[in-house]
Amino acid sequence: MEFSAKQIAAFIQGEIVGDENATVHTFAKIEEGMPGAISFLSNPKYTPYIYDTQSSIVLVNKDFVPEQEIKTTLIKVDNAYESLAKLLNLYEMSKPKKQGIDSLAFVAPSAKIGENVYIGAFAYIGENTIIGDNTQIYPHTFIGDGVKIGNSCLLYSNVNVYHDCRIGNECIVHSGAVIGADGFGFAPTSNGYDKIPQIGIVILEDKVDIGANTCIDRATMGATVIHSGAKIDNLVQIAHNDEIGSHTVMAAQVGIAGSTKIGEWCMFGGQVGIAGHIKVGDRVNLGAQSGVPSSIKPDSVLIGTPPMEPKPYFKAAVMAKKLPDMYTELNNLRKELEELKQQLNK
Repeated sequence: MEFSAKQIAAFIQGEIVGDENATVHTFAKIEEGMPGAISFLSNPKYTPYIYDTQSSIVLVNKDFVPEQEIKTTLIKVDNAYESLAKLLNLYEMSKPKKQGIDSLAFVAPSAKIGENVYIGAFAYIGENTIIGDNTQIYPHTFIGDGVKIGNSCLLYSNVNVYHDCRIGNECIVHSGAVIGADGFGFAPTSNGYDKIPQIGIVILEDKVDIGANTCIDRATMGATVIHSGAKIDNLVQIAHNDEIGSHTVMAAQVGIAGSTKIGEWCMFGGQVGIAGHIKVGDRVNLGAQSGVPSSIKPDSVLIGTPPMEPKPYFKAAVMAKKLPDMYTELNNLRKELEELKQQLNK
């Protein structure tokens, strides 16, 4: 499909600088631009590329002021990155979607399947499961008994959804994710560890994204809940009875221990570790590899273990590099002090 600058500007409410009839049919990074492609510029580091890019159209922020001549057509918008996301969504929606149940899929007789659903080869749909309209389930995915999945969801290959779990509308679950495995519950005894049955479920609300090989454990009782709009990256572990607030985002390898409540609009960098049975307030930002042993107040921006404000953390990091020299200097001062004491005693 081909779109003109005029059509694109109307869709994203942008202002055209250049040829309104310039057309594009694909996307490209600004440094790899080509004729017929649309690119974007939001990070100032990439500004030099805009003067030489071969892309036919480039999205820029309204405050962008070129320092030399630009050959390409610009579309100025409030936020170039957000506008790109809208265009990419439009592009994805324009692609034809798979429909129908493959003859090699298994669908239990008691399962209820909505309209325009796709179920790929070797997928398994359990007893009394409900699949909403326009949902796509790719090959080799397992959906257990009693699961409910809403409308317009996308479950990629090799996803496993255990029995009785709930997935809302417009959710995306990537390959290898496991929704509803047992929480890590064991009672220590003189003979070892007795397993505590995990009889709860997992609930994903609407518009939740789950990354590849991420695991969300079912609750011991009740539910582990991921609230609407949360975005969870690859290789994340969310333990039993956790609650993740709406629109919270987590980068890869975050680990959250059991019975912890995470607020809304939080942002966690990669490899953040959070202890169990604590509460993290709304709008908390945690830098990569932070270790959180206790509750955090809302609107905090922290990094490190235990977390501290970024400025003292990075000062301490700079000082840590100097510790070997400081240790040597301290020992030398001690020796000099001892020598002075001995001289004074004489």
